[in-house]
Amino acid sequence: MGAWDRAALTQRLSGVVEVECVTPDLNGVPRGKVMTLEGFAEGRRLQLAQGVLLQCIMGGYPPAQFYGSDDSDLALVPDPAQIHLLPWSDTPRALAICDANEFDGSSSGLSSRGLLKQVIARYAAHGWQPVVATELEFFVLAHNPDPLRPFQPPLSLDGRREEGGGAFSVGSANGLRPFFDEVYRCMAALGLPRDTFMHEMGVSQYEINLWHGDPLLLADQTLLFKHLLREVGLKHGLNVVFMAKPLAHTPGSSMHIHQSVVEQGSGKNIFTTADGRASAPFFQFIAGQQAALADLTALYAPHVNSYQRLCQPFASPNNACWSEDNRSAGLRIPASAPAARRVENRVAGADANPYLILAASLAAGLHGIEQQLQPSAPLQGEFVVPDELLLPCTMHDALQRLKHSSLAPQLLGQEFIDGYLATKSLELANFYDEITPWERRVLAAYV
Repeated sequence: MGAWDRAALTQRLSGVVEVECVTPDLNGVPRGKVMTLEGFAEGRRLQLAQGVLLQCIMGGYPPAQFYGSDDSDLALVPDPAQIHLLPWSDTPRALAICDANEFDGSSSGLSSRGLLKQVIARYAAHGWQPVVATELEFFVLAHNPDPLRPFQPPLSLDGRREEGGGAFSVGSANGLRPFFDEVYRCMAALGLPRDTFMHEMGVSQYEINLWHGDPLLLADQTLLFKHLLREVGLKHGLNVVFMAKPLAHTPGSSMHIHQSVVEQGSGKNIFTTADGRASAPFFQFIAGQQAALADLTALYAPHVNSYQRLCQPFASPNNACWSEDNRSAGLRIPASAPAARRVENRVAGADANPYLILAASLAAGLHGIEQQLQPSAPLQGEFVVPDELLLPCTMHDALQRLKHSSLAPQLLGQEFIDGYLATKSLELANFYDEITPWERRVLAAYV
């Protein structure tokens, strides 16, 4: 942890007994250990097995060759700017977001937080700073102890369950007002600034826009916000669900990424020329996104369920087209003033790892600028997607595209891509080991 003001930290965390020291694994799940406040304040080295970064979503690990046959340790190094009191905890607790580093101080090649920091450093080498914002959608659902039963909307204060029609209604969340009141209090206590909040198109589906800023900060805030929502939801007897498609016949949940690039120091948006027109780097950034989207779909849509959203789209485009203010395109250019010109990547789902999708999207855009790539023509209105701009529509196809990609290792490193493929292949195999209720209900009667 380096030099640390133990007295100041102990005073700040007065009453806290334990600190949750976490780092995101490849799925964006916070993994780590709980440490005493005394040990944390003293800066004792905290170690974690390297394989934890590749832990499967259902538990278990890929073969040890993908994280070192010795399964040696990494050091969890807290980020001093990301140490927080947990305002929802009845027992005073704190949480520290950590980097997963080798003992020589370098970042582990399997760390998605480390990958994002490396991509930001590539921009800094050009004198640039990427600026991002995330739009995170989620469902607030009733307690569901039986995973074989479908999710239901919760009972609201009037004793009824929402049936639809609440989209964009400013009063539609009132039935869950006690829950959202605590969410807002906790956000304020954690210093999580929110821009806008609304009821989305789905039944009991909501969206929050976090304020734009540094990509690492936004990824940390997104991790904290998802953790906050789950914990506060449990206190209120609710399931807050970030699955890409938790309910049939209703829109899925996305995590749209708004991206621009500014000059360090001046803050000038490099996507806009002095006379307010779109610049060459703007089009090159789009072209880089287009070049990489299909290869990296498995990162933006990381689970079997992700493709229920991506390939049964309700404004969830499975394409690498770009368009001016058209939600049918995977890459949308929102209407804005020239100084706020940006590119919105609409492919990622709410189930994705925020560190990883920001690293992937920004690395792709920088690749386009550095290679001076040119995008396809923009498409407007109702359009037919050209075959070359379609994205993989199953997890198997997405993993195959990633496996044979020569670009993905250039953007994110061969070590990470190999480890990601190993873990995701194991998860997909685990899914295929299970027979679904649909198969029993439909096929058993007729085939």
